[in-house]
Amino acid sequence: MAAPRLVPPAVVDPSVTDALRAEVRAFLAEQQAAGAFTPSVDAWLTQWDEEFTAALAARGWLGMTVPVEYGGHGRSFVERFVVTEELLAAGAPVAAHWIADRQIVPSLLKYGTESQKSHFLPRIVRGECFFGIGMSEPDSGSDLASVRTRADRVVDGWSLSGTKVWTSGAHRAHAFIVLARTAPVDRADRHAGLSQFIVDLRGTGVEIRPIISMNGDHHFNEVILDEAFVPDEMVFGEIGNGWQQVTSELSFERSGPERFLSTFVLLASTTECMATQGISHDAELGRLVARTAGLHQMSAAVAGALQRHDQADIPAAVVKVLGTTTEGDIADFADRHAGGDSHYADLVSHAIDQRPGFTLRGGTNEVLRGVIARGLGLR
Repeated sequence: MAAPRLVPPAVVDPSVTDALRAEVRAFLAEQQAAGAFTPSVDAWLTQWDEEFTAALAARGWLGMTVPVEYGGHGRSFVERFVVTEELLAAGAPVAAHWIADRQIVPSLLKYGTESQKSHFLPRIVRGECFFGIGMSEPDSGSDLASVRTRADRVVDGWSLSGTKVWTSGAHRAHAFIVLARTAPVDRADRHAGLSQFIVDLRGTGVEIRPIISMNGDHHFNEVILDEAFVPDEMVFGEIGNGWQQVTSELSFERSGPERFLSTFVLLASTTECMATQGISHDAELGRLVARTAGLHQMSAAVAGALQRHDQADIPAAVVKVLGTTTEGDIADFADRHAGGDSHYADLVSHAIDQRPGFTLRGGTNEVLRGVIARGLGLR
């Protein structure tokens, strides 16, 4: 039984995407052969490797959609999709640049000032600037409208106070974009009065506390802002437009291949282990492969929609719900069929450890089902 492989999405020029996919696979094979990385589950969140990020940047595989005038490569969302999909399928260590490349780049291009774009984008493209996201807060769950972090107007800027949690990579990143309240809560419109700011994670008034996972990993953090000063030039977008900006950004966060490929390296390893055990047919495994292939097509279609600047928030939520559910089912399946060498055992163990977070991060699946229902006019 051969390990499942992903097929190129039927968008843009297939000859371009086929050639690019082959190039990325060859690079990854070389990197693995050289011992540059060991394939890992959930590598986009947990495996931070700045040297690997620099190697990708040297190949032109960071900031692929950034216009040339900002140091980027002016390529399509679909080409970027091909690269990120192959990196995830290989379990490569991409956490260092992931948030900056996935979410901050398109947000800067859409809402950033000319000064912000000129300052941050070339550094992201070169793999020299890493970002986090400051949305979630204690006791708020997935209800972003309930944020209590406050931004008060001061001379030449804003003073931010509040707490953000589950901030991936904050202890290593350079900055994060914070959602804060700049006006009192309006009971008629809870989404009003929210704004975004680019905050220096190494600046004064910023304290970063580690959140250690049960398995001892450290990638999440609590970030406490205590009258942290943000100059006017680091206001992100328009004051009061934070909710609209955040919901726009979430299409990039929820639709990407990381929402169904976090455990792909485990799925591939499981098929190989089962083959060595003489198991050539398994209906449940077949269903998991089919679900992964379907999600590949759905996620690729969202990448095409983003390329066309089409609205993609509802399709992105669908990909996130179905994809993260599939990731968890793969972990459970592998756990029930455990076998193989120590590396395989490590993959299974890591997948089970990370499994509870699959359907939580990026908005819980329960909340997203409501988003989908409302978007389809079902509620």
